[in-house]
Amino acid sequence: MTLDHFLQLPLLRNTVSDWLVALGLALVINLAVGLFRRVLARRIAPLAARTHSGLDDTVVQVLGQTKTFLVAVISVFVASRYLDLPARVDSALRGSAIIAAFLQVGIWAGTLLASGIERYHQRVMARDAGSATAVRAMGFAARVLMWSILLLLALDNLGVDVTAMVAGLGIGGIAVALAVQNVLGDILASVSIIADRPFVVGDFIIVEDYMGTVEYVGLKTTHVRSLGGEQIIFANNDLLKARLRNYKRMSERRAVFTFGLAYETTVEQIEKVAQWLRDTINTNPRLRLERAHFFKFGESSLDFEVAYWVRDADYGLYMDQQQALNLGLMKLLADNGIEFAYPTRTLKFDLPTSGNPRMLRAPGAAGDDAGEEERDAGGPIPQPGPGPGSKQPQLERRRSN
Repeated sequence: MTLDHFLQLPLLRNTVSDWLVALGLALVINLAVGLFRRVLARRIAPLAARTHSGLDDTVVQVLGQTKTFLVAVISVFVASRYLDLPARVDSALRGSAIIAAFLQVGIWAGTLLASGIERYHQRVMARDAGSATAVRAMGFAARVLMWSILLLLALDNLGVDVTAMVAGLGIGGIAVALAVQNVLGDILASVSIIADRPFVVGDFIIVEDYMGTVEYVGLKTTHVRSLGGEQIIFANNDLLKARLRNYKRMSERRAVFTFGLAYETTVEQIEKVAQWLRDTINTNPRLRLERAHFFKFGESSLDFEVAYWVRDADYGLYMDQQQALNLGLMKLLADNGIEFAYPTRTLKFDLPTSGNPRMLRAPGAAGDDAGEEERDAGGPIPQPGPGPGSKQPQLERRRSN
């Protein structure tokens, strides 16, 4: 049997030659795509990374997402055009090729869209963190729209009646919305967060008993990094229902502190302390005085209250200024012989000034028998004490709580 005769042998409604040509065509397509990806990874990508333009990097990323499996499915369909196949097999190959082609186009388009959004997001983050959150949301919406269009196009090419299906999806969408209303509530809450901007990425917020820095605002959840280092996840709907405090938007920080002086402090010393507080705060360019007064007589102290503003929201700066005031106040009091008050109480005991109190003795003590005899005889028991008309001195004792 000659080679020409072998190539002309019939095989599954085609000749051996036709099958070999189809197989060779499929292999050539796959080898060409594989070779292109290797050259892209080893030669073109390093060159694109050294340039300042982002366009070539985007092209490399898009082409690098070419999927070998999808290319193989498409190449098999292309090769089958040279063969006479049953209608059912040809229809299956055609449908598989259409799905593979739209999937590959979707992957390319998704990579291109993601790359463009990420670059724009980085530029926006430097100017406005709130807009960056909106960019992420718009990117998600754009990807959903893109895949929806590709799905409808693929179904239309497969012979599906898209119009009837869209009408059916409208009715089914109501049932789906009722089933996932909690998820939809979080998505709508994220839209409200993006529109109203109660906080953006980088803000320090307090929600009930939780506090931390916002790291990510998604469609369903918001991620906050707490002061302890752990990540706290909030549902967006819960954030909108809670009372939220945003410290990042605080331009000035108000501080109030109190202290007490001993009751032995003179009026002149009190006036000197109040004036020193006013002068110290007024002469500090980073502080703004609200008030500084001796405002009440405490239970065991003369109480002062001082309120001032730090012209910066930084908490570390506030602590530095408060510490400087505390140290300066301690030095002032030490130089002028003034003492801080500490909780004290004075207890007064009044002993009886007349009468004949009975002396209590322990049972069996010496003199008990003599006392009994005197009481039986009706004789008086002499007791030491003050004379008639004298006053018992008061005993005073001071103790610390």
